[in-house]
Amino acid sequence: MHPVLSTYLFVNRKLSAALVGEVARAKASAIELFCSRGHFDYHSCEDARELASWLNGNSLTLHSIHAPTTRDSYPRRESGTPLLISDPERIRRQEAVDEIKRALDLVECVSFRYCILHVARSRDIADQRRWDAAFSSLELLSLFARQRGVMLALENTPGDMATPANLKHFLEETRLMNVKLCFDAGHAHLEGGVVPGLEAIRELIVTTHIHDNRGERDDHLPPYEGTIDWNSVLAAMPADIPFVFELKEPAAVIGSSDLQAFAATLQGMRTVFEKFEQALTQT
Repeated sequence: MHPVLSTYLFVNRKLSAALVGEVARAKASAIELFCSRGHFDYHSCEDARELASWLNGNSLTLHSIHAPTTRDSYPRRESGTPLLISDPERIRRQEAVDEIKRALDLVECVSFRYCILHVARSRDIADQRRWDAAFSSLELLSLFARQRGVMLALENTPGDMATPANLKHFLEETRLMNVKLCFDAGHAHLEGGVVPGLEAIRELIVTTHIHDNRGERDDHLPPYEGTIDWNSVLAAMPADIPFVFELKEPAAVIGSSDLQAFAATLQGMRTVFEKFEQALTQT
């Protein structure tokens, strides 16, 4: 297993060389960059080259980026004006597409394989207008990404629209090129079960988001701190799928400028990596 850690863990602060070093000390092999400009200015090729230097200095790679979900660029924002590729309003939808293209252009300075996309918010209704809007956006984005050697991966999210089954049906109907799926275990746990969700789309999965919860809120806890049966999940996972750990900033860290405040979480992740390795060896 080659564990990947999402910088979503640090999204409320600027990404730095020190934080990347902490990821390396946690024994991750790569990162997924969460594209929020308050966290990392993905508009800046200079910043991207700096990130490449940090990664290289810590023997890490950039596995993927998570496309921006809001147009606000300030750290410590819990929410912002959404960027939605399925927005029925053409102007707002085009704004989302343009911003995702800017994020994809990072690959000119630091290489990565996947771009993770949200199709909808939890409250969005799965109507045909939204699916048509998503198709229109993805037609443009899939070509743009393919020309840069990047594959798009749609993430299953809570709510009626972006369920594993709906995303599979959408891809089968549209036959979009260069678009696959990112299986989010925590979200599936909130919406019908992890293993059933996984089995529904296993042939379309190219990457994952791994986190836990107690079946009530999207807590983004480390595995084994919620109620997901990880032994069953790991046994059902397709072989050689990347495990991308997408954790939320611990409550004890909020407001602290001390990087050591992350030490317990990152040390805990080393234990999780070892447990996953052991479970995978036994399957």
